[in-house]
This record gives sequence, structure tokens and C-alpha cells, in this order.
Amino acid sequence: MEDIHARFHIDWPGFRLDVDLTLPGRGVTALFGHSGSGKTTLLRCIAGIERASAGRLTFNGEVWQDEKIWVPTHKRPLGYVFQEASLFPHLTVLGNLRFGMKRASGPVRVSLDQAVELLGIGHLLDRKPDRLSGGERQRVAIARALAVSPRVLLMDEPLAALDLKRKQEILPYLERLHDELDIPVLYVSHSPDEVARLADHLVAMEEGRVIAAGPLKETLARLDLPIRLGEDAGAVLDAVVGERDESWHLARLDFPGGSLWTRDRGIPVGRKIRVRVLARDVSLARQRQEETSVLNLLRGRVDAIEDEDHPGLALVRVRVGESPLLARLTKRSASALGIVRGQEVWVQVKSVALME
Repeated sequence: MEDIHARFHIDWPGFRLDVDLTLPGRGVTALFGHSGSGKTTLLRCIAGIERASAGRLTFNGEVWQDEKIWVPTHKRPLGYVFQEASLFPHLTVLGNLRFGMKRASGPVRVSLDQAVELLGIGHLLDRKPDRLSGGERQRVAIARALAVSPRVLLMDEPLAALDLKRKQEILPYLERLHDELDIPVLYVSHSPDEVARLADHLVAMEEGRVIAAGPLKETLARLDLPIRLGEDAGAVLDAVVGERDESWHLARLDFPGGSLWTRDRGIPVGRKIRVRVLARDVSLARQRQEETSVLNLLRGRVDAIEDEDHPGLALVRVRVGESPLLARLTKRSASALGIVRGQEVWVQVKSVALME
């Protein structure tokens, strides 16, 4: 499997980028952080749009930048999607795609037909950009980046310029790219929902530095440096719809280690789905609670405890099978329950958010 090693140092007035990391050569890696954290600068360095005076970049051992070598952007086998679609206004959709194909080099990794089908733009091929909605333009821009037949796809907040309705329209297509493409995607975002829904790997950035990096589920569950996607810490689980109980309008979501019941949204049995469980929606008990309104009771083992920012709170990580969940407890409750590492507990999950 190809991987990307990136080491860059930039020292500008008021900003410094200093990173050294290896990114996986498959799946979606989210570069996540607040505005000004350096995620777009890092992406531009990987693309060769920004040239770091001190840097080294290799792709599967092939050097794209070091002290002696500099491969210019147009010779790097990558596709780049900007916040704005940036299509050629005088060309039709098909003309824009064919322009992308002219930049293709090496073996065809994504055919034009495949790009059109993946992004659902077959009915738009004869239109010009001024006759497309914002979401349609961005889908065409992504298809054009794929028409280059890249070895890596770079996406710089591709949904940032869209309203909520257009974002919801395009997200399923991004999920298809995730599921069906065999090339790595580097995805810059400051949107918690996008990261939780799309990413396999997470690189969290702050003030030009990488503060955490690793598989999404494990990185979000770190207690030494909890990464909050939005308002709260939490865990992300990959699940499958195992059962739909039509009499009670519930669906059972099976994940490695257990199952969770949630409101039935009509998703077919067998469909893969990603869910998010916030720490505030998880409580712990020493014994199984029989008379409770909470449907989701899971057996787990405590494997980490860490103080929260608030002096009265603690975060507890519990392994349910191989899956980590986080619970926020008051320190008084943790003390009363005698919570320690290695202890078996019952996990009560009050709410589950489906990433759809």
C-alpha cells in the first residue's frame, strides 16, 4: 500500500508550519483544525502549490521534494479540488472533464465514465457551468480532478462554499468516492460532521503543528489529548443495520463488540452506517440496570481515565469488545463507583447519532 511522508517547515511573519508525518495510502485522511491551524498550507505544500524552503515529500518512496529534487505541481499525479469549483465557463461539463483528461499521465486509475457515474453527472454533460447549481458545479469539479487519473486526491474544504441543502446533496457522492475509489484522499475540513462521516484517518492541527494523528476511531478516543469534533468529545463506530423492529420503529445497529438500538430511519438491513456516540450521552454502572428507560446496555472494561478541563469532571474510556466508547462522569460519581482501569462495567448509551 502506498503511503505519503510529508515533512515541511515554513516560518512566515505571524505563522509557522512545522510538520513531520506519514499518511496512509488508502481511505480518507481528514486534516482537521480551526481556521489558521495550517491544514490548507500543509495541503498546498503536498500539492507543490506552496513551496516550503525546508521540506521533504515522498509518495510510496518516490521523492517529490527534498534538498535536490522539486517536482512541479503539474507533474505530480494528483487531483486538487478547491473550495470554489473553478470550472472553465466557456466549456461544457464534458469539455471541462476532457480538459482534465489531458493532464492524465501513467495508467488510467479512474476512467471518464467511472468519474461521471461516481458523481452522478451524466445528465449534465452538455451544460455549461452557469446552468449548474453550486452542488452540481462542485461535483463536476471533483469529477474533473478524478479525470486526471490521480494517485492521490486533495480536497480543500470542498463543501465550505455550499449551503446546508447543497452539502447534504453532495455528501452521499463523497461517501461513494470513499467506498469505491482505491486512491488516498486528503480532505481538509473544520466541519465535525464531515470528518465524523467521511474520514478513516485523522490529523488534528493547531498553530501549524500536528497535535494528534492516527485512525479516526482510536484518535477520537484518546484521553491524553481529547479531540472534540464540535461541542463534545465522543466516539465514532462503523456499524451495520442488523434488524428493523417495525412494531416499535427501532433499528438495531451491530458494531464490533455489541449492538445499539436507535430510531428507525428506514435504512435497509445489511447497510453499513457510521454512528457517533457523545461522551455526555454515556453513563456507567457497576451492575446491570434492569428497570431503566435506556435501551442500550453494553458490557465493557475500563481502560483509561483522565481528568477533564473542569475540576469536577473526568473522561472514562471503556472498551466494548474492540470498540472504544467515552463516558463523561463527575469525579464524585467515578469515586462512588470505584472506577479504576481494568474494571468491568455496564455502559448505558442514551443517544446515538447516525452520520447520514
